[in-house]
Amino acid sequence: MIDTHAHLDACADPPAVLLSRARDAGVERVITVGTTIESCHVALETADGNEGLYAALGVHPHEAGGGEAGRLEELRGLLGHERAIAVGETGLDFFRDYAPRDAQLRLFEQQLELASELGKPVVIHTRDSDDEVATALAGFDGTVVLHCFSSPRLFPVALERRYYVSFAGNVTFPKAEELRTAAAQVPADRVLAETDSPYLAPQPRRGRPNEPANVVHTVAALAAARGEDPAELAEQIDRNADSAFALR
Repeated sequence: MIDTHAHLDACADPPAVLLSRARDAGVERVITVGTTIESCHVALETADGNEGLYAALGVHPHEAGGGEAGRLEELRGLLGHERAIAVGETGLDFFRDYAPRDAQLRLFEQQLELASELGKPVVIHTRDSDDEVATALAGFDGTVVLHCFSSPRLFPVALERRYYVSFAGNVTFPKAEELRTAAAQVPADRVLAETDSPYLAPQPRRGRPNEPANVVHTVAALAAARGEDPAELAEQIDRNADSAFALR
């Protein structure tokens, strides 16, 4: 099993402890995510020292209004490492609006260009910006992973363009019927699972920090929504991750 999106640098416990508990739960691989240049350095250093750990490196839209947006040449250098398997998370966030929208869009487009140039998939963050994200991605020919999917308006676009759709712990929440309905419709070869650790702990772990081991609960909820065996779905997600991120 694989957790395709975790912020290990934001977790209270050390990566070695988190990865040990993950392996005890059957989660053998994790993709840790950088959202600033400094956290990208940390993610890459952590991935470099741990078997089964990979890094997705990007500058988050929240950072678009500050100095991080001017450090993409540093990001390019980090993405040359063999453990750096994707650009992101990147995208747009018009819900928090921590950065001007034009700056977010400019940073997003620059990272899409970087991903295209390097032949890397992109990991997408979107909140209240589905139309703008869809428009920006229309010109991107590479692999797209919609991280922590919660955007029903973007769902028809995702299906049409064959994006990978990754579900986090919020798909387990009692009121998440719309998400589970969407999960049931994602093609088998395009569904992914993640924790977004330490955020969005799944229902059985609500109120506690999330961690990669908990992706088993997300997979169980997805399997129930899809009418599939959890173990078989976990194997399918593992294969999908290999394809999406060129892990093997």
